[in-house]
Amino acid sequence: MDTAAGTAVVIEDDEDIRALVQAVLEQRGLQVISASSGAEGLELVRERQPVLVTLDLGLPDIDGFEVCRRIRSMSDAYVIMLSARADEVDQLVGLEIGADDYITKPFSPRDLRARVGAMLRRPRGGAPAAVGPAAEPPVPEDPVATAGAVPSEEAAHRLTVDVESRVAVLDSEELTLTRTEFDLLAALFGQPRRVWTREALLRTVWKTEWVKDTHLVEVHVGNLRRKLGDEEWIRTVWGVGYRFGQPELAEMAARRNT
Repeated sequence: MDTAAGTAVVIEDDEDIRALVQAVLEQRGLQVISASSGAEGLELVRERQPVLVTLDLGLPDIDGFEVCRRIRSMSDAYVIMLSARADEVDQLVGLEIGADDYITKPFSPRDLRARVGAMLRRPRGGAPAAVGPAAEPPVPEDPVATAGAVPSEEAAHRLTVDVESRVAVLDSEELTLTRTEFDLLAALFGQPRRVWTREALLRTVWKTEWVKDTHLVEVHVGNLRRKLGDEEWIRTVWGVGYRFGQPELAEMAARRNT
């Protein structure tokens, strides 16, 4: 990385907004490089491999959704979409194609700063992250950091989650997961009998107190289920939230690895 905090790429065609976003990110200790078009932004992401990308949807050359798809094919950077489109459908599409967050314009610098800070506190490369305050009962251990490599050998399918290498393998095939999807899977797998509320997942996985953004959890759970190929891996507990679908297998595998 270029600095201790890493590099951020700002893809935004509005000069004033671009300057505002750059100032906010620099306050977080990031080295910021910017682009006014999708093509230029993609080239910067390819060359610099940033930790964070902010992405405007209304770019002059390439649709922002397409830019996000291409970013996801070559980078696991956190992606925050910034858009004047407040329609929920646009937000859901953005999250489904790999964005980690979606902020509508106009936005406050304080809001952006807080959300970026929450992302940068999340684990990278298997490093532990502190669990923020929550109204839920305290978690004895950080589930993302302690899930370990635990294969479910007795299942019809085998799932391995290796936190240190940030690799999830299903039936000998490595899953292509975004950072958020991996962190979510590791949290559920690490405490397989816990029923997670959406708010608790936001606090633990997203490191955010924006607990009204539960649609973030719902969309990423849906994406993760599709990649796992079977909804039985993640069960919905109606009126509460989610839990891992085969807790006894994860527990037996975890005991074998202790």
